[in-house]
Amino acid sequence: MYRNRLFLFCLMALSVAGCRAQTTPAPIDSLTARKIEVLARTKLNVPTEYQISVGGREASTMPGYDTVKVTFSLPGHPDHTQSLNFLISKDGNTLARLSEWDISKNPADLVPYAGRPMRGNPDAKVVLVNYDDLECPYCARLHAELFPETLDHYKGLIKIVYRDLPLEEIHPWAMHASVDANCLSAQNDKAYWDYVDYLHVHGQDITGPDRNVDKSKALLDKLAIEEGAKDGLEPTKLSACVKAQDETAIRAELKQGESLGIEQTPTLFVNGEEMQGALDTSTLWTIIDRALVSEGVTPPPTPKPAAPAAAPATTSAKPGAAGTR
Repeated sequence: MYRNRLFLFCLMALSVAGCRAQTTPAPIDSLTARKIEVLARTKLNVPTEYQISVGGREASTMPGYDTVKVTFSLPGHPDHTQSLNFLISKDGNTLARLSEWDISKNPADLVPYAGRPMRGNPDAKVVLVNYDDLECPYCARLHAELFPETLDHYKGLIKIVYRDLPLEEIHPWAMHASVDANCLSAQNDKAYWDYVDYLHVHGQDITGPDRNVDKSKALLDKLAIEEGAKDGLEPTKLSACVKAQDETAIRAELKQGESLGIEQTPTLFVNGEEMQGALDTSTLWTIIDRALVSEGVTPPPTPKPAAPAAAPATTSAKPGAAGTR
């Protein structure tokens, strides 16, 4: 089943392609159709159980080529059907694929972040949108790269937004933490960030030596209430939110992340450019610099590494001095 899903995903990645005009398809002879089927199965690694049907020729805008539609289907599963348009040469000896990429939108607008807590300059031209799991150790590593060093380095040239992607299958208290964090953000962004900062540093403490999920969740609630008191949040409203554990907003975030094809955390978008996993500072800053340059902004100079400390002078001990034999 996994192989079938992977195959369909690959087909979807190719399905944008095709240059054709609306005409009545001209039949393709059985030998050519067989050639196309065998080639498609080999090149696309089509599972044996899939059926392949080859349509007729249609006029295309590519000189010397027509368009032919090839349909892949799994018998008994109508939702496992996908069609691709190929280019076939007029002499029937060459089959080709072309892909069209939609560049009509600014990549920075492809990942929504409105309404989420923000750090940095709200007017900055470069936005980092990070899909975060508060129990994920790799997320904690990226968090440490972002705050405070990266944010301080760019001094108002960037803004950073977190979105929720708790991976419940492997992180049993991540969803609860996201709900509590959002209860805080509903009243105060600073309280949200202070809570997130703490969890990314003390994740092991939250998990605890006995890995008792109920204890972890109770501790998360306690920390959220304490954070709210420290930042002057309305306590009754916060307590009610924490107690309710309404996952609706988080589920919507998960669905939106799924629509972007995100399967792991952290997944970071820098003005739409996607990176997965924790990044070292050098790589992260290179990506941010590239986004700034594309916006006509000069990146700040990269700090030079500190010079190694000079080795201390050594002297020879006299015979019989302490420490000699």
